[in-house]
Amino acid sequence: MNTPITITIPEAVKLTGMSRTAIYEALKRGDLVARKAGRRTLIGFADLEGYLASLPAYTAEG
Repeated sequence: MNTPITITIPEAVKLTGMSRTAIYEALKRGDLVARKAGRRTLIGFADLEGYLASLPAYTAEG
């Protein structure tokens, strides 16, 4: 399968498991960048990968 150049918000939710609200909050903070194509909000696939890579790693405390 070829990697898409951009994805929509619902696709980003499905691919990442993040909530729609969390994606929009990341966009509002400027942590994630999107583009508008008419009414559609598109996120660059590479931008989404970069954002996910920038999140802190999970460490089990115990």
